[in-house]
Amino acid sequence: MSAAAKSRPPVSPFLIGLECTACPTVLAPDRAHGLCPACARPLAARYDLDAVRRRVAREAMAARTPTLWRWREVLPLDPDAVPVTLGEGGTPLLPLFEAGRRHGLEVWLKDESGNPTGSFKARGLAVAVTMARAFGAEHVALPSAGNAGIALAAYAAAAGIAAHVFVPADCPRAFVVAARALGAEVTLVPGFITDAGRRLREVAAAEWADLSTLREPYRVEGKKTMGYELAEQFGWTLPDVILYPTGGGTGLVGMARAFSELRVLGWVPPGPGPRLVSVQVEGCAPIVRAFHAGADEATPWEAPATLAAGIRVPAAVGDRWMLSALRASGGTARAVSEAEMLAGTLALSRTTGVLAAPEGGAVWAAFERLAAEGWFRPGERVVLFNTGGGLQYLEALAAALVASGE
Repeated sequence: MSAAAKSRPPVSPFLIGLECTACPTVLAPDRAHGLCPACARPLAARYDLDAVRRRVAREAMAARTPTLWRWREVLPLDPDAVPVTLGEGGTPLLPLFEAGRRHGLEVWLKDESGNPTGSFKARGLAVAVTMARAFGAEHVALPSAGNAGIALAAYAAAAGIAAHVFVPADCPRAFVVAARALGAEVTLVPGFITDAGRRLREVAAAEWADLSTLREPYRVEGKKTMGYELAEQFGWTLPDVILYPTGGGTGLVGMARAFSELRVLGWVPPGPGPRLVSVQVEGCAPIVRAFHAGADEATPWEAPATLAAGIRVPAAVGDRWMLSALRASGGTARAVSEAEMLAGTLALSRTTGVLAAPEGGAVWAAFERLAAEGWFRPGERVVLFNTGGGLQYLEALAAALVASGE
C-alpha cells in the first residue's frame, strides 16, 4: 500500500462532509467526530449522490449479499476497507392480511428481531463500531436500555476491541447477562438511560469512542438502511405510512434521510415520502408531548416508567431532528397506555407468529388507535415496525400474560 493510501482517511470517497442538523457547521469526515462543536447537536453525513448515481444502479443491489453493506456507496466506510459485520440487515417484510382486511388498508410488518443481536440496534452498531475501529479506537462505550448494549458488545468482540456498557440498574436481566457473556464491561447505574449516559461521560477515558445515540454521526447511517430495504422490498416504491417506536430516534431520522437520498438518486419516484408516526408509551412520551404542543424541542420527561425499556428515554439529543422529520413528512406522534402496549405485544405476537418486543406492541396499539380514529386513508400501504425480539423481555411478556388473565 502506498504512503498516500495509508494516510487517507478511512471513509468512502462519496462521503463529502458532516453537516450539523441545527446550525450551518460543516466538518470534514477526516477523523472521528462527536456532536457539533458549535451547538452540541447531532451531525449528519452528506454524500455526493450524483456521483453515486453515476457509479451504481439500483438493479445492481439484487446481486449483492443481502446485508446492510450492500448499500456501501451510501455508507461511510472506505470501499477498500473490511467492515465489522455479523450479517446484519436483510430482515423480512411480512404481510398482515387480517389487519389489512379489517381496516381497508395494506398492512405490513418489518421485523427487525432477525438481526444478529436480536434487534435493529445491530444495524447502527455495525456501522458505528466499524467506523470507530477504522479511526483507531480500541475502546467503545455507550449507555443502553438493553439492546444497544448487546449489539455494542457483539460488534466490539467481532472487531477485537473493548466494550463498555452503562445501563439502568433495573435493565432487564437478559440484556445484562448477554452483554457480559459477549465480553463487555457492564456498569449498572441507578436511574434511567440518561443517568447511565451521564455516568459514562463522568468516567470515560480519553481513548474511549463514545457511540451514544446520535452523539456520533454513523449509527444513524446503519439505521437508514431500513429505509433502503423497504424501498427495494416494495419494488422501488415507498409505503404511505410508517409507525415506529421512538426512544433516541436514530431509526426514525435515519429512514427520513434514506427516503430523501433515494429520491435524489432517482431510485424511487419523485414525490412525498411516507408519513412518519412516532410511537411512545404514556409513561415516557417526551416527543409526543412536544409534537402536539407545537414545540421545536422536547423537555425531559419526569419519572419515566414503562416495561418497553427501549423507548424509556426521557431526553434525546436528537429531539429537534425527530420533530422536524415528523412534521416534514406530514406524520404524527402517538402515546399508548402501558395496558395497551402489553395487550398489543400479545396481539402482534399472536397475529404474526413473531414473538414481539413491547416496543412492537406499542406500535400495534398505536396502529389500532389511529385506524379507529380514521387517520389512515382508504387503501394506504402501512408499515409497522417490530424493532426487537421478545425473548429479551420475559418480564414484559409475563406482565402482559398476567394483565390478560392468563
